[in-house]
Amino acid sequence: MDYSRMGGVKPGRNKPRHAEHNAKGTAKNPYDKKSDKAELLERMKAAAAKGKQDLSA
Repeated sequence: MDYSRMGGVKPGRNKPRHAEHNAKGTAKNPYDKKSDKAELLERMKAAAAKGKQDLSA
């Protein structure tokens, strides 16, 4: 008796169930794109200032 033929198909292994919306190599996030640290710092400062503003109001 060949038990390997008795069940359903086994799912693939070691691969995600879905594609990420911001995966490397896509149009939104190309491989050669580097995140700008200055831009990140500005966003962080703006968020911190907004947080302080919300607390004082």
